Amino acid sequence: MKLRPADVEYVARLARLEISEAEKEKFTAQLNDILRYIDHLNELDTAGVAPMCHVVAVTNAFREDRVAPSLESGAALANAPDARGEFFRVPKVIE
Repeated sequence: MKLRPADVEYVARLARLEISEAEKEKFTAQLNDILRYIDHLNELDTAGVAPMCHVVAVTNAFREDRVAPSLESGAALANAPDARGEFFRVPKVIE
């Protein structure tokens, strides 16, 4: 499938983009190169290749979920600029 400058112009109009004649020619050539490369990839035999979502094996990078003691409320509120009781007091953001 080969794109024409008219196809690029049509897509630009759909995206509400203004492109010059030079850009139209440039994008037409670039998109045709991409489509040619995809055609080249489609020629490869991938019958024995298992589908994957990453090129390299990805393992879980997260730490183990462990129960740990949390910060006590008095220590958490010690550096608060404004506290009321056991809560942080913040400026009103809803009018």
